[in-house]
Amino acid sequence: MSSAKAFEPIAFSPVPLYTQVRETLRERILDGSYAPHAQLPSESEMVVLFKVSRITVRQALSDLQRENLIFKIPGKGTFVAKPKAFQHLGQLEGFAEAMVRMGYEIRNQVTSHKTVPAAPRVAQRLGLAEGAPVAQIKRVRHLNRSPVSYEVTYLPHAIGERLRQADLAGRDIFLILENDYGIALGHADLQIDAMLADEVLARALVVAEGTAVLRVERLTHTAGGTPLDFEDLYFRGDAFQHRLRIARATPAPAQSSHTPKGSP
Repeated sequence: MSSAKAFEPIAFSPVPLYTQVRETLRERILDGSYAPHAQLPSESEMVVLFKVSRITVRQALSDLQRENLIFKIPGKGTFVAKPKAFQHLGQLEGFAEAMVRMGYEIRNQVTSHKTVPAAPRVAQRLGLAEGAPVAQIKRVRHLNRSPVSYEVTYLPHAIGERLRQADLAGRDIFLILENDYGIALGHADLQIDAMLADEVLARALVVAEGTAVLRVERLTHTAGGTPLDFEDLYFRGDAFQHRLRIARATPAPAQSSHTPKGSP
């Protein structure tokens, strides 16, 4: 049984009633008044609390469900969804580095660590000859014990061999490169797109084959500009998101079409 929290009845306003109900509920969810997995008041309770019709309540809940803020269990009620974990793309940092700071438990499952010939795409990104030996490391990253990403990392062979002795199950490669090997990292180039999970991704991420996943291609350079770490990162779209703040460029001053007297 849900505990009906106090709501102010919806006031007269040009804003549609369902929008007011939706925004009131959204505010309560986002400010923590309703914690993840908490049960919301029933539709009947909301009709009384907000003094609106059941149709209005249902429309508000439908909007929140489309935003993945709530989920419904038939016969049991409506519950607050657990918010997606996220990572800011505005700074270069490892996955665990970002998640641990936010209070998440991280576990890495190393599924493969071997030497392979550099495919054309990998060789081009790392600035190596095609077919040159490179280290290929595959890991499934678990967030609070649930798989959230599948990562395929390519590094120069010598670095990969050193990493065989490292704790890849418990540490980010970035931190090992910097703290253990003294390699300063500089910047990364990213490309982001979406794809459908094949059999390998579906099994690693525990999703149905054909599920949409987010793919991030990341090429990390040393502080000196040398390409060092090339990765394909696949994320579950229902459990993770990337965020980025961007600023609008300052418009260039308008050019005057007036030609001063005496100009050529």
